[in-house]
Amino acid sequence: MGLKVLVIGSGAREHVIAHTFLKGASVDEVFVAPGNPGMAADGITTVRLSQQNQAALIDFAKQNGVDFVFVGPEAPLIDGIVDAFEAAGIKAFGPSKAAAQIEGSKTFAKELMARHNVPTATYRSFSSLEEAKAYVAEQGAPIVVKADGLAAGKGVTVAMDLDTAYQALDDIFVGHRFGAAGSSVVIEQFLEGQEFSLMSFVRGNEFWAMPISQDHKRAYDGDKGPNTGGMGAYSPVPQIPQSVVDEAIETIVRPVTQAMVDEGYPFTGILYAGLIATADGPKVIEFNARFGDPETEVVLPKLTSDLGEAIKVILDGGTPTFTWDEHRTTLGVVLASNGYPVKPQTGFAVPRFDLSGDPDAHVYYAGVASTEDGLVSDGGRVLLVETVGDSIADAQKKVYKIMDAAQTTGYFYRHDIGAKGLPAERAAAEAAAQTARTTA
Repeated sequence: MGLKVLVIGSGAREHVIAHTFLKGASVDEVFVAPGNPGMAADGITTVRLSQQNQAALIDFAKQNGVDFVFVGPEAPLIDGIVDAFEAAGIKAFGPSKAAAQIEGSKTFAKELMARHNVPTATYRSFSSLEEAKAYVAEQGAPIVVKADGLAAGKGVTVAMDLDTAYQALDDIFVGHRFGAAGSSVVIEQFLEGQEFSLMSFVRGNEFWAMPISQDHKRAYDGDKGPNTGGMGAYSPVPQIPQSVVDEAIETIVRPVTQAMVDEGYPFTGILYAGLIATADGPKVIEFNARFGDPETEVVLPKLTSDLGEAIKVILDGGTPTFTWDEHRTTLGVVLASNGYPVKPQTGFAVPRFDLSGDPDAHVYYAGVASTEDGLVSDGGRVLLVETVGDSIADAQKKVYKIMDAAQTTGYFYRHDIGAKGLPAERAAAEAAAQTARTTA
């Protein structure tokens, strides 16, 4: 008998996690709680249980012989769901409540990095609007304002002028835009460089890094508009040299995982490092205590080994095997509801995408609901269309051919996912061609 796995969460991230488990020979059945109706097409069983209902999830896992639980979103991790599963004798892959603070509090993460000399932007934390505004006035713009707690990826304002910074602070402290997550703020130095995401499977001070990816946070083409939870991603990222990735592993991932062991809250699960390649080397923008979304939808499809077997081995204390497709490019584009991220307009029919001409293409669903007439939008980010190409340009061509041919009334999507990597890709291709000519 193969493994039974319970995935906690409901978005496209959990869809691709569950789909990847099912592709491996070790897993027979995957349940996703609460999941979404778009997952059914991939043979995934959804369970109508809230991710906050720890007691009901524990009962379900026991009654259904679940071998282990994989927790997708940040909120249940920060609520201590892994601690609850383990107390009930159920193995769960994810950090404890104490370790999940690395995402739950930006101040916690910043202080941890300061104690262990991990490279990041200089910062100050404030719980007073007046003091925060005074600091912004002293520092000047550009400057970065972050709600301290969880804000679903929308609590960060990169302010290029003082008025924008002041407005962000007013939204947090006066407008209470992020609720309890905005009871304090972290104000950071603005860093120049290309951002990239480095995710790792972690068990204490051991970790297994994944291929890097690059997310697109702004809502509109050309990095315009408000920050969102992510409008698309691609992997690999040719403009980030492997030497920079290696440096990030040695100066960021290794010391942070060791620090958490040393300070008494060892981390098990997915550690997401949101990084920026500056002129002074890679620096941390943020840590998450789980898979990034939409990065997961372009990284996990590169996995050529068995995810279920690897997670079981990690939880059992062994050494897992991970192998990746290092030659092709995965690229995914988010379809979002009009009005996202401020006030999404929902209830529109979900487009039907013709994937018949692209065996590598897949749709991962997020904010959808089921009606008699089919799926309709039920959130800000509705789905992600992902495909694989021989290059960024090839993957772009394939994914936009699919999306541009569909009826997308009520929705929008960016048309430039992966564009930052194109110059580096073209330069590499030209160099390879030159080498071929000189050696011919």
